[in-house]
Amino acid sequence: MNILKILSFVLCSFISAAQNKPNILIIHVDDLGYHDLSIHGSKIYQTPNIDKLANESVSFTKAYANYPRCVPSRFSMMTGNYPIQNSGVPDDGFKISKVTKDKNFVRALNDLGYQTAYFGKWHLGNKKSLSDFGFNFSFAAGSAGSPISFYQPFNSLKRKGKINKKPIPDIDEVSNDDDYLTDLMTNQVINYLESSDSLKPFLLTLSYYAVHQPLEAKQEDLKRNIKEIETFDFGNQPEYISEGTGRTKMRQDNPSYAAMVENLDKNVGKILEYLRKTKILNNTVIVFSSDHGGLSNDGYNKRNLATSNFPLRAGKGWLYEGGIKVPLFVKWHKKFTPRVENKSIVTLMDVFPTLLDLTAKIDLNVDGKSFLPLLYANESWENRTIYWHSDKARPRNTGDTNSSAIRKGKFKLIHWYENDVIELYNMDNDPYEKNNLADTELKLSKELLSILNNWKKNKIDVKNIP
Repeated sequence: MNILKILSFVLCSFISAAQNKPNILIIHVDDLGYHDLSIHGSKIYQTPNIDKLANESVSFTKAYANYPRCVPSRFSMMTGNYPIQNSGVPDDGFKISKVTKDKNFVRALNDLGYQTAYFGKWHLGNKKSLSDFGFNFSFAAGSAGSPISFYQPFNSLKRKGKINKKPIPDIDEVSNDDDYLTDLMTNQVINYLESSDSLKPFLLTLSYYAVHQPLEAKQEDLKRNIKEIETFDFGNQPEYISEGTGRTKMRQDNPSYAAMVENLDKNVGKILEYLRKTKILNNTVIVFSSDHGGLSNDGYNKRNLATSNFPLRAGKGWLYEGGIKVPLFVKWHKKFTPRVENKSIVTLMDVFPTLLDLTAKIDLNVDGKSFLPLLYANESWENRTIYWHSDKARPRNTGDTNSSAIRKGKFKLIHWYENDVIELYNMDNDPYEKNNLADTELKLSKELLSILNNWKKNKIDVKNIP
């Protein structure tokens, strides 16, 4: 009996030691706009599970993606650096060799004893690149930016035509007829957690392919939303307005997208309930975010637009708020006091510096910085300066043209540098970017443009900036 007590004490000691390091779950959604959540004002999309998570978290209202498109935004989050030319991020990913070992967050967490796993959209290289980057395990992650279909078979067209998209690895081997991809990924995450080592903490990134195109929903969700949207009164809100080389969608009236958002919410709820039932939740830091704004714009080519980011301006591809403002919630039970943080300016490239600061008090000296002091309500960053440089505009598909931007405290300046056009906004007074102050605040415009151009010259080595 004494031996059993001793063994039990030793086992509890090991578990206690492991629990000194929190588990980390990152839920990263594709193309989800800030106003695509009912907690942020959507009247069409019902997201009770994500809303509950937000209410239990530190919820940032001034959180930004570092780029308004998938690959550069994800590069920035994973490396903690601005997605600029000198960092080596091309259109379809980056070479792992350019991410030095001494500035790699995943490898640092491996060294701390974490089990590191990545599920879903990677889009920064092939499957092997994830292990090269440091992840111990990956599922359904590779070069693909979206599935060919959200229904099984996921890597095959349901109609005649040519396949141009890259296949998603791993999913065909574990899927059954009529499986839905978002559901499948959630089940695989739960399977992984059930088989993981309970004596070791985990870092698990769940990067859903939802709610990116193709817009394919489960029939029961689709039928419900068709009825709800048909009876919803949009008043005098126009369906589209002109923007850039195309138009901006002004109504959240796409039932397929609405159904995808609500299915996503159910799956987030399923994972959170699993963590609660298995008593993992209390020692798990949860980060919920999106890679940029929702797809609300087209260009010369008209397309089936997913959502509206209204009242934010524009959407995916743009440096207006609709393209770069994202939901960001961070929860840790009884450690971070739930509240709305509506003063501090934070970005996705700050996420991993924060997590490494939390777990090891290590600073890798990257562009991003730990917002741990904000989570503990010890600081406020309302006067922070951040930058964007978008040189891969898509006037045909999303209506935007090349631009750079700076936010310094409450002021934001956007520079369409090819035509030397400037817009300046007071974001405290004008969060929807309606009143351009560039002509009336000439001195401030000149000052901010100078700071922005100096940053570009130092970071990107851009020549001949107007």
